[in-house]
Amino acid sequence: MSPADFRVESNHPISGRLWPISGSQQYFFSDRALAVTMAAKSFTKPSGQEIRVVHVPTGEVVFRKPGASRAEFNEEL
Repeated sequence: MSPADFRVESNHPISGRLWPISGSQQYFFSDRALAVTMAAKSFTKPSGQEIRVVHVPTGEVVFRKPGASRAEFNEEL
């Protein structure tokens, strides 16, 4: 595996307590489990946006943390 086989990405800046530097829209990992864990423990600014883990060589999305929708903003209620 290359040093950057997995990319954690979002259309908005990614934040979280575990990131050494918050605010980037993408981070690279060589380990799939670590990339998925970091994505699952992260959030975006503005909050509620999707975070994905992409296998860089194939472009396949291997994990997707959907954007959170709050019930008070949902028109279907």
